[in-house]
Amino acid sequence: MTGPSAFGALRPARGKDTPPGPGYKWVALSNTTLGVLIATMDASIVIISLPAIFRGIGLDPLAPGNIGYLLWMILGYLLVSAVLVVVLGRLGDMFGRVRIYNLGFLIFACASVALSLDPFHAGAGALWLILWRIVQAFGGSMLTANSAAILTDAFPARQRGMALGINQITALAGQFLGLLAGGLLAAVDWRAVFWISVPISVTGTIWSYLSLRETSAGRPGRVDWLGNLTFAVGAGILLAGITYGIQPYGGSATGWGNPWVLTGLFGGAGLLLLFCYVETRVAEPMFHLALFRVRAFAAGNLAALLTAIARGGLQFMLIIWLQGIWLPLHGYAFEDTPLWAGVFMLPLTVGFLIAGPVSGFLSDRFGARLFSTAGLVVVAASFLGLLTLPVDFDYGMFAALLLLSGLGQGMFSAPNTSSIMGSVRPEYRGVASGMRSTFQNSGTALSIGVFFSLMVSGLASSLPGTLSSGLQAHGVPAGAAEHAASLPPVSTLFATFLGNNPIEHLLASDGALDHVTSAQRAALTGHTFFPRLVSGPFHHGLTIVFGVAAGMALVSAVASALRGSHQAAHEGPHTTRQDRRAPAGDVHEEEQPRDNTGS
Repeated sequence: MTGPSAFGALRPARGKDTPPGPGYKWVALSNTTLGVLIATMDASIVIISLPAIFRGIGLDPLAPGNIGYLLWMILGYLLVSAVLVVVLGRLGDMFGRVRIYNLGFLIFACASVALSLDPFHAGAGALWLILWRIVQAFGGSMLTANSAAILTDAFPARQRGMALGINQITALAGQFLGLLAGGLLAAVDWRAVFWISVPISVTGTIWSYLSLRETSAGRPGRVDWLGNLTFAVGAGILLAGITYGIQPYGGSATGWGNPWVLTGLFGGAGLLLLFCYVETRVAEPMFHLALFRVRAFAAGNLAALLTAIARGGLQFMLIIWLQGIWLPLHGYAFEDTPLWAGVFMLPLTVGFLIAGPVSGFLSDRFGARLFSTAGLVVVAASFLGLLTLPVDFDYGMFAALLLLSGLGQGMFSAPNTSSIMGSVRPEYRGVASGMRSTFQNSGTALSIGVFFSLMVSGLASSLPGTLSSGLQAHGVPAGAAEHAASLPPVSTLFATFLGNNPIEHLLASDGALDHVTSAQRAALTGHTFFPRLVSGPFHHGLTIVFGVAAGMALVSAVASALRGSHQAAHEGPHTTRQDRRAPAGDVHEEEQPRDNTGS
């Protein structure tokens, strides 16, 4: 027990809440699904709309010194989400999951209003957006950290996989729906990208405060301040180091030799090791390392981490592939490609929405291992299929492979989440949900560093020579061509990512376009010159990226298969001696027969 604390006002008042009726579980499902949808949509909605946002505040993100604004607009939300979800899940266990969740909706709504009212321009405007995105991510983390625990409390075991499947697939689909929504809204007004969150978050806040009930008592305890500090600082420094590792340093295409990056990597890893030591010594740890003794929990989180890395790599590489090459080759202006990239990636979201609820429902009866493992094999097959496509692909085959990938990820995510959450005892579900979200969010943040580095390394070996010869063949002076070719490939990737014509970006700084004829200028800045020029080097980079992603998916499948035929941790009064020793029970079919309901 603790004395007065800063969180005392959040402590659940036992007995005051009206017991929920039989229909409460559907209220909880609909509300938490809305919460994770808006939280995950806002994690990705700015990616496609970045060109309009930076034009709106009058800032060139590709200018020297401005690349940091670009990176933190993309990654600030992800970093905060990765670092804080465990802390907020633990607070949900202590002070009430619904109360932390409701507060998260309120913070998210306030941050959404502030983002839409950015009063500044240029660098100050970018800083306003970055800081309020961090606040918004804090609220979003409160939603995602506790939503799965609220559902696990509300639903009986025989329906838990279905409920968590809908919730989890909505969260994943939100990442891709955010890309589409960002493109559509940015075409109207850059502020509309943030306006869309205001009515949804305000409505969700009011609804959650009126409808959600605490269905499990909080567990009074101490806040693990040292564990919180070492984890937040260590994970933040490590992920920031990885983020800056994709930027060039000196004469290198990437920054992995930058002393500051190395300091972040080793310093962050050291603090995380210290965190693990601290967690084994404190009476009430934030991060229950004992949960990893449960095979279903450990294997499910490992599979989730690797799958999140692969999925994040797929998302960013598809955007660059579509915006930088395929769409311009098919007549789309570079400035229109962000919107259409979101449209042409819809089959991926459709696959999520089809497979997630179905696999979640079936896993309630037949177990998680079959569906989650088979889904990851399907994901690996889709990556291998993408490897066989030419850069200028037939869209029908491309869409089929995206649909296959979405189906596979839907088959995996819902049963995997149900298996993880069902493997722990009720009083640890908040922290377990936070730990699960940490692995998933960290994987998304890691994917940017991993796959951008792989792509940049692939381009660095072949792009400079190809670009220099191609520019000189169209009248660009040798010196200007060599200078453009020597610029870091990451600049070219970010230019395509932002819907800019990369050739105009590369040649504008030194006025090289003024030294060519009007016909040569038209050819250089047209729709097809850059895509055809870089298709060979880009395909080489794609081969590396998708090959590594396929390998990660297969390793995830092995981890998923090793989870065992796990049954839910004991609940209520039927607690075994093993349950009293550890925060979770690892019970298998040979120890406890499955009943006919699959619960």
